[in-house]
Amino acid sequence: MSKTKPLEEKMLFEYIEALRKEIREGNLENRKETQDRLDKINERMQRGIEHSSQTIQKQFTASSTIIKDVTEKLTKLDATNKQVLNFSEKMQSLEDILKNPKQRGILGEYFLENLLSQVFQPNQYKMQYQFSNGEVVDAAIFFDEKIIPVDAKFSLEKYNKIMEEKDDKKREQIEKEFKIDIKNRIDETSKYIRPKENTTDFAFMFIPAEGVYYNLLNYKIGTLEINANDLIEYAFKKHVVIVSPVSFFAYLQTVLQGLKGLKMEESIHKIIKNVGELGRHMNSYETYFQKLGGNLSTTVNMYNSAYKELQKIDKDVYKITDGKTGGEVAALLIDKPNIE
Repeated sequence: MSKTKPLEEKMLFEYIEALRKEIREGNLENRKETQDRLDKINERMQRGIEHSSQTIQKQFTASSTIIKDVTEKLTKLDATNKQVLNFSEKMQSLEDILKNPKQRGILGEYFLENLLSQVFQPNQYKMQYQFSNGEVVDAAIFFDEKIIPVDAKFSLEKYNKIMEEKDDKKREQIEKEFKIDIKNRIDETSKYIRPKENTTDFAFMFIPAEGVYYNLLNYKIGTLEINANDLIEYAFKKHVVIVSPVSFFAYLQTVLQGLKGLKMEESIHKIIKNVGELGRHMNSYETYFQKLGGNLSTTVNMYNSAYKELQKIDKDVYKITDGKTGGEVAALLIDKPNIE
């Protein structure tokens, strides 16, 4: 009994050792397997972290670019807003100017001067040209010895009232006032036609507002039909040509060509007149030449007669001296000039 127990204890100990060994070996394998798994997991995590880092970096770069772009656009937008505000202020200033008739007239003169400066040399035109009676036209264009007067007119106030008025009766009344205003402007322009001071027999009435000019020619202001034909005829009778910024130079070019043609015609008349004068001088010369020829004929006759008498005297001397003296004079006669 005592021998059996130690044997059992020994076997149990061996079993425990074997089990411990097995567990230890199993733990080693498990550790290795676990370590391998951990290494793989770590490797995957590392790759994932690197990929995430790259993705984040790309997203950060893209975000930085977007932020920079947005910042630049916001800066430009801010500058644009400032320009819009500045433009709005200028528009308000322009609106204030257009409300004032005097300032509106100055603006029309500015438009006119700007157009003239683009085509003519400074010595070919003059702004605020003064006539001998003290009246001043907005612009004078110089062509040879002629002066073309141009006056800027801006009948915008009545025009805007017609455009804005909704009541037909009121609009009709404003239309009458508008036509009277245009006629007054035509009269004001016509007073600058002063041929005694070398102006042309017409003047330009410059309307800076293209819309007013266009509607005037089309006989329509807003929704209201107007009889503008009598205005055009009235201007024609007053020798006033109504022009706009677009049509001004077309009219002016036609006028300048006409003046050139007129100058050429005057030159032709001068040439014909001078040729006539030359013909009269030729006739006078012919008369004097014939008289000179007649005088020369008389002189030649007298010369020939005198020479013949001298020859006779020489013969008489020869006879008297028995041939010792004389007899040497030969008749040197001159033919008479042919004056036919």
